[in-house]
Amino acid sequence: MFSPMRRFFITLNLVAVGLLAAVPAAHAADGMGLVGRTNDKMITFFCFGVMIFFTVFVTVMTWIQHTREVRKERRQADAAKLNDE
Repeated sequence: MFSPMRRFFITLNLVAVGLLAAVPAAHAADGMGLVGRTNDKMITFFCFGVMIFFTVFVTVMTWIQHTREVRKERRQADAAKLNDE
């Protein structure tokens, strides 16, 4: 009925959904996380860290893309100049 690859992906998705459904029960230990008791200050600093990370990440990736684009345009201009001669 289903190909073996399709059956594999269906099974994989079902296992992933089952594990995701079990996560809250597995980690509910009276507010104790991996670094100790979680409070509002810790969550606030973590969220600030996430915001700073993504801001820096987007800025750095944009800069890298811009430099690669400039190099590509320079290479294309040199190739066009070489073909004109």
